[in-house]
Amino acid sequence: MQGLPSRMSFPDITPTLKAAMPDLRGRLLANQSLAELTWFRVGGPAQVLFTPADEDDLAYFLAHLASDIPVCVVGVGSNLIVRDGGVSGVVIRLAPRAFGEANASGDVVTAGAAALDKRVAEVAANANIGGLEFYFGIPGTIGGALRMNAGANGGETKDVLVEATGVSRDGKKHVFSNADMKFVYRNSGVDPSIIFTSARFRGEVRDAEAIRARMAEVQNHRETAQPIREKTGGSTFKNPPGHSAWKLIDAAGCRGLRVGGAQVSEMHCNFLINTGDATGHDIETLGETVRERVKANSGIELHWEIKRIGIPG
Repeated sequence: MQGLPSRMSFPDITPTLKAAMPDLRGRLLANQSLAELTWFRVGGPAQVLFTPADEDDLAYFLAHLASDIPVCVVGVGSNLIVRDGGVSGVVIRLAPRAFGEANASGDVVTAGAAALDKRVAEVAANANIGGLEFYFGIPGTIGGALRMNAGANGGETKDVLVEATGVSRDGKKHVFSNADMKFVYRNSGVDPSIIFTSARFRGEVRDAEAIRARMAEVQNHRETAQPIREKTGGSTFKNPPGHSAWKLIDAAGCRGLRVGGAQVSEMHCNFLINTGDATGHDIETLGETVRERVKANSGIELHWEIKRIGIPG
């Protein structure tokens, strides 16, 4: 099973949207299931799922979308819980075909927001560009990396970003320097309504063997320390200052803890997994239970790193 299907459906607003946007080239789908778009394989439908044809199409769509219709963006769903009631309004998914290109020139790598982080590391390595190896261990896309200042194995997005481009809710295009991004640990200070479309990164020209060796270390760490072959969502909670989230979770006796079909990973306590029949409610409830137990045990409050969207089912 891939979680319990939602009984909920939303009013179909796609005819109204199409009428207001005669030149739209992207695809609009009503009441589209989101479960198969997430690594957890849970959650209800999107009232509308929009896949833009390119950046111009995205800008056109947003410029003509009524301001009272909510919008959210999903990537490959590697760090996402979709609640069982689904997501009202429009969910935008940038497709790899239109937003997934990545290429290198000199010491700079340019990538679309739908490019996989791992792919960006590979493109950099092929061009003998070092400094982006940490992306090889992050199972998301560049869009998510920009929003969350994604990092792993000693590197963060803020360390390598030159600039990012994005489209605001009114359909206008913007360019953000590294300073404009206002990066902090696992977050960016850019307006949450901005939809990132591409980015440029700068590394350093280095020895190809050294780059490949570092990438192998990153991959080995993932395979030996994380439950990457499970239906999971990556790191669940941010590391509190001076602490490791997994150690706090383990100390609170939560290793292997279950709620319905959701379980705290035995392999890595900061990962939640869908054992087969979990719902979005199971996973989120398990996470909140972990937070309560850690707070009671250590006095430290964990904060979600995984993004949660939608209506409880």
